Order: sequence, then C-alpha cells, then structure tokens
Amino acid sequence: MTTNLKRVGLSVAALTLTFGLAACGSETTSSSSSTPTPVEQNTPSQTTDASAEGTFGPACDAIPKTGDGSFQGMSTAPVATAASANPVLSTLVAAVTAADLVDTLNSAPEITVFAPANSAFEKIPAKDLDALLKDKAALTKVLTHHVVGGKLSPEQVAGTHETLAGDKITVEGSGESFTIPADSSNIVCGNVTTANATVYVIDTVLSPTS
Repeated sequence: MTTNLKRVGLSVAALTLTFGLAACGSETTSSSSSTPTPVEQNTPSQTTDASAEGTFGPACDAIPKTGDGSFQGMSTAPVATAASANPVLSTLVAAVTAADLVDTLNSAPEITVFAPANSAFEKIPAKDLDALLKDKAALTKVLTHHVVGGKLSPEQVAGTHETLAGDKITVEGSGESFTIPADSSNIVCGNVTTANATVYVIDTVLSPTS
C-alpha cells in the first residue's frame, strides 16, 4: 500500500486569484419637455475576494470562483464542511466521512490540513483504494497523518511537524514552492483558509511513517 500511495504525477493549469463583478447603476433625469429622456450610466467596479489573497500554486484555478466551494465560501466554514463544497476535494471528503472524522476536524480549534486532491487518490490502484476506504483503522491513520496542529502560514509550513497520527511530516521549500519529499508530493494550491484551518492542497496521498 505504501508504494502505491507514493506515486506522483499531477500538473494543473495556472491560477487566476481575483475576479471582477460589474455593477450597473442607472439614473434618470427629466427635462421640461413632455417626453422624459432617460439617461443611463454604467459604473463598473472591481471586487477582490479577500480570502483568495495569499493563496498560491498551479492548482488554485480549479477552485470554484463562487459559491460555498470558493475561497470565500470555504473561509467561513469549518474545514471538513468547507472541503465538502469543493469538487477538487470530493474523494478526500468521502474518505473523511468513511473514517468518521468530520466532527473531529470541524471541532479542532486550529489545524493545518495537507489535503490530497482527487487526482492524488487516482494514483492509487482502485482495488487498493477500495480496500483502504473499507479499513477504518488504516484509513484513520492515513488521514490523520495529513493533519498537524496550528494554522501554518507559508512562512511556517517548511519544517518538521507532528501529525494527529502521532508521527511526523517534513515539508521543504520556500516562497510558493513546497514539497513533501518522503512522498514526492507537491503543494499545488497553498494557504487556503477555512474557519478553523489552513489548507494546503497536495498532489499525492501521504503515507504514515509509523
């Protein structure tokens, strides 16, 4: 299983972090003539999704631009609920649900989650993934290996961190380029905020070290 979990191969397109909303206002004036002449004035405005600021990585463009699964939507919900609205993380959510970890993750005060994208799970042979999803103890150990205490900023994420599984995870890199060498995994969309967590989307499912 460990060998299968360490296979790599995801590349996703470049990111657009902001979007514009056109706001249209109208003002009508009337002259002294019997036929009023409407005067319309369009005033476009730009709105920036503040929750998208500071996110980085080539897979961030796959995050929905609006709705509960967007950067803005995720920022207002606890992490498991936030992930459930994001189609990029649907397999992870199914795994978290199978392991009965939804309440555990949602109620944690401050955590960092290294969240495998759907494509990360696709690297695991189907029969092995099915077996893992049916083995609650093994699944719980794998999933909690992806969670560390505290909200780690991009300036803090590099280093060795203790996971909720009781083992350690080491992240290397700086700026907007980070890897988890033990699993040849890359952070592909980083610094996503939820109500109680910071999320780093990764391209390979991580293997527990003990």
